[in-house]
Amino acid sequence: MKSNYVLVFIVCLLISCKNNSQSKSSNANSTEIENLYFSTVDFTKVKGKIENYSKEFNLHNDTFLSIVFNLDKPLIQSLQELSPTLSEDELLRKGSFQFSYIVDKKIIYVENLNTGAGPKARKTEELRQVIPLVAPERINFWGWFMWQRFMKINGGLDAFTEGNHTLSIEVRPYLNGDVLKVGPLLAKGNITVEVPKIVIDESLVPVQKIQPNSGWKISKANFNNNKIEALNRKIAEGRFEDINGIVVIKEGKLLIEEYFNGATRDSIHNVRSVGKSFASTILGIAIKDKFIKDENALLKHFYDLKSYKNYSPKKDSVTLKSLLTMSSGFLGNDWDNESPGTEDKMQSTDNWVKFALDLPMHKDKIIGKDYNYFTAGVGLLGDIIHRSVPDGLVSYADKKLFAPLEITNYKWFYTPQNVAYTGGGIELRAIDFAKYGQLYKNKGLWNGKQILTKTWVERSLAKQVSQDYGGIKGFHYGYLFWNNAYTVHDKDYEVSFATGNGGNKIYVFKDIPLVVVITASAYGKPGAHKNVDKMMVDYILPAIIEK
Repeated sequence: MKSNYVLVFIVCLLISCKNNSQSKSSNANSTEIENLYFSTVDFTKVKGKIENYSKEFNLHNDTFLSIVFNLDKPLIQSLQELSPTLSEDELLRKGSFQFSYIVDKKIIYVENLNTGAGPKARKTEELRQVIPLVAPERINFWGWFMWQRFMKINGGLDAFTEGNHTLSIEVRPYLNGDVLKVGPLLAKGNITVEVPKIVIDESLVPVQKIQPNSGWKISKANFNNNKIEALNRKIAEGRFEDINGIVVIKEGKLLIEEYFNGATRDSIHNVRSVGKSFASTILGIAIKDKFIKDENALLKHFYDLKSYKNYSPKKDSVTLKSLLTMSSGFLGNDWDNESPGTEDKMQSTDNWVKFALDLPMHKDKIIGKDYNYFTAGVGLLGDIIHRSVPDGLVSYADKKLFAPLEITNYKWFYTPQNVAYTGGGIELRAIDFAKYGQLYKNKGLWNGKQILTKTWVERSLAKQVSQDYGGIKGFHYGYLFWNNAYTVHDKDYEVSFATGNGGNKIYVFKDIPLVVVITASAYGKPGAHKNVDKMMVDYILPAIIEK
């Protein structure tokens, strides 16, 4: 639940990665000025009046880090020099500070700061810049998020190996219009970063032995133990945060089963928006059983749309398929906090169905084509299923899905109307999520019984709607399943997957006989999904597919 925070953050992360690749060349002309200073004092107590500077920062033991620099002139004047014909408002819409993070003279990360970050006065009036970067808990300040992006997503943690390193930060102005313009160096400073050895429980490193009574046949296939042990070490060190479980199924048999951070096989996991995919599954079963005609059924066949607010004829064209593919055209987008139709806003009301149906339609979005991440629409699907099947959604799902898969330990979340919430949050054991993934790998077949039609599975995992994250193309969406590809040794491995806040995943690979489940609880933390991507590309997939 509360999926929109993480998904909005993903978009910002991808934008920053794009900026990273565009901007690294700008650092070649760095001049040797030293007017940026670091401080490890508790900035919450001095209220920005930092006067004590530090030459050393212990990555694991120091809880605060800030940078301080003084400009010769306000940032807006440096932006004007890059494009003298633009107005002040145009400059502030297109430009801000660029920060370069350099470790041991190697550029690790460059960020063109989002133009909406910080108050206008910081850019048009202020010369002294105090920017908190590190704190023991998350703070609502862009500098903290920038440090997280540097460390957890863009190479900082990997650059800071055990020992001493020199961290340099350089600051420049930038304008991003038709072309990216980067101005001369405004500030630069260095600090020694001490990285002590991380002491871990070495018993956490070896590959965990699969215990009996898993409900699976045990695979005898070989895999690279060293890769999995290296991954286990990174998890034990906290390099990959809050990972709770890893389950790998190869050719329908249990190959790897690992648990961390107090989790066990019997732990059930809140996988947040992974639960959306279950709405697709249960809808597919209801269509197979003829309780719902098909996914092309219109929303108006289930609700009197004219009785809700903001009715327009366009609403009459909304189909169940458009809700499945997040292309319904409602004015709801969890990735935009200003959108009237976010999950957070929905959950602050006492009737989530009414909230969704009251929303206006987007004037320009094309139903069935234009993607918007719209959790409230998935809640509508759950309500429609609940209305359509015998004894309601929970009973039907238990009889038609969970019982055949022999899944008994699970938990639903509920709407204020006491309907199972399909927007996210269902809890199962990791090893049972693997059964769910294998059901799709089997084209809907389980123990000789066709639970889902092969056609429904194929449509669900197909590339139904294209997605464009921050200008990065190539992503697609199916029936509440995502599509992507992982590249290992220059070879692409296509995968469909369910995903949820915190780094939760169920992967169903297209051309190799693998299902992978990762349960995690890094809810709302920057880099949660990127960390899982790195785990897959650098450790799990190579361990299994390398000969």
